[in-house]
Amino acid sequence: MENKDSIRGKYLELERFMDDVGENREQLIVVLRKTQNIFGYIPKDIQKLISKKLRVPIAEIYGVITFYSYFITEPEGVYPIHICMGTACYINKSEDLLREIKNILNIDIGQITEDGLFSLSVVRCFGACALAPVININGKIYSKLTPEYLKDILKDYKERSENI
Repeated sequence: MENKDSIRGKYLELERFMDDVGENREQLIVVLRKTQNIFGYIPKDIQKLISKKLRVPIAEIYGVITFYSYFITEPEGVYPIHICMGTACYINKSEDLLREIKNILNIDIGQITEDGLFSLSVVRCFGACALAPVININGKIYSKLTPEYLKDILKDYKERSENI
């Protein structure tokens, strides 16, 4: 858990950045990226701060955040898992992979494992349709997955964390 000084420092860093940007609503995506870089995600209270500073309605900010799969609104695990449920992946049984992840890690979409290692989210498309089904774990793309291969991948990540 972060201490209050660390959190306060993050708020100050973001406020200084937004002061440099000014009330330029065209910089919304830049500010959102900076926010996510600082905090690791985009908390609701920060969305309100951005709304006030840039004079952009909160609904518009939320629309941008939810449109782009890059942005997240909740903290993630050490190894965030993003599974594609777009048409090509879905046809190629990404739903089976999702079910397998849920069973192995005992979490649902939007949750983090008790040990904080894994979080699970769904995205609509990675743009890698020819490689379907696709998942992204901690920024690494895994393609043409089967439930058996997925088990091995998750096992490898767990073993890595034990060696840290």
